[in-house]
Amino acid sequence: MNWNDPLATLRPAMPPKDAAQAAPTAPAPTEDERPRTEVDRAQTATAPVRTAPDPAIREPEPVPTVDGNTGLGSIDRDGGRVSVDDKAMINARADVNQLLPLKYQWAWEKYLWGCNNHWMPTEVPMQADIALWRSPDGLTAEERAMVKRNLGFFATSESLVANNIVLAVYRQLTNPECRQYLLRQAFEEAVHTHTFQYICESLGLDEGEIFNMYREVPSITDKAAWALEHTRSLDDPEFRTGTPARDRAFLKDLIAFYVVFEGIWFYTGFAQILSLGRRNKMVGIAQQYQYILRDESIHLNFGVDVINQIRAENPHLWTDGLEREVRAMLVEGCELEAAYARDTMPQGLLGLTADLCEEYLRFIGNRRAGQIGLEPLFPAATNPFPWMSEVIDLRKEKNFFETRVTEYQTGGALSWG
Repeated sequence: MNWNDPLATLRPAMPPKDAAQAAPTAPAPTEDERPRTEVDRAQTATAPVRTAPDPAIREPEPVPTVDGNTGLGSIDRDGGRVSVDDKAMINARADVNQLLPLKYQWAWEKYLWGCNNHWMPTEVPMQADIALWRSPDGLTAEERAMVKRNLGFFATSESLVANNIVLAVYRQLTNPECRQYLLRQAFEEAVHTHTFQYICESLGLDEGEIFNMYREVPSITDKAAWALEHTRSLDDPEFRTGTPARDRAFLKDLIAFYVVFEGIWFYTGFAQILSLGRRNKMVGIAQQYQYILRDESIHLNFGVDVINQIRAENPHLWTDGLEREVRAMLVEGCELEAAYARDTMPQGLLGLTADLCEEYLRFIGNRRAGQIGLEPLFPAATNPFPWMSEVIDLRKEKNFFETRVTEYQTGGALSWG
């Protein structure tokens, strides 16, 4: 590409056959949006139904068989050494403080990929964006409104995802190599939040307006409230996995945040800002969004691998009822994002329209369904934005300090020749 709490107020690939060490089926880390064979099967889309929390969570149930494995308990002086067979994604009794021996190589590889992709927003020049934003004729009124709504969604969404990682997911996953990646992901979410602070500061935007949109703009609030609803049970400090109902609640949390939040809801915003970049507008912001998209692609694939691995190790969790709930969650996610697209560009702009975005979201929804072993949600959906596949090509990134395209690596390994 050539581009010179309080949160409480908001709360209202089939798995591998060998569950021992096989990495779950997931796409390559470059999250291109080309159709995959797993979503080519035709099935009539079911009418969306609003999901409700699993009733089993509300009923009295046995005390979980595993009393939490946070890694902060007393040391078992007589415990044996950890073997690969002792490790599991959830409810493991193995010492979570012992990284080696690795069981899930895919988790460790994603941690290394994240480290190699390190970047900071302040390395991206914003002079051209500032000049364009200050120019009366630089952007249309519709483009300016879209940019601010876009920033308003992302500015707090990264914090919501980070909170879920740190306060819920990390505690319940009992595998150290997966926890290692989660630490990396949590840092990347902080970098993304830093990005939106940097953009607001650079453009001189009203930070109160931008960072409060998740409470004040209905199309953004609806998405945040939906996501938080799916973590309400995990918000209980006494919650822990160990029974089928609670394990399913955790699995639904992973699907809500990884597959819907990061895997569907970010894509309207990406398409909008990257469309500006393709027209040589707001190139600094577009460049930062491309780096965020690269990070989020690995986040998504990690989450898909975790979901599929938990399902492989605990096949009893994936009932027909849960599958219906998950399908409805994905349909709801597409509906909420389509509503956000209509809100941010009611008249269309930059070659994008709300109808095209809705078709794109259905295409993405089918991809996400296939990645966790489900039939397509919208069998007739096609990709109206094939150019996004080029943008999502993570092998080529613009060097921060040169205009030529080069293989991006961390600063210490960057080629200057």
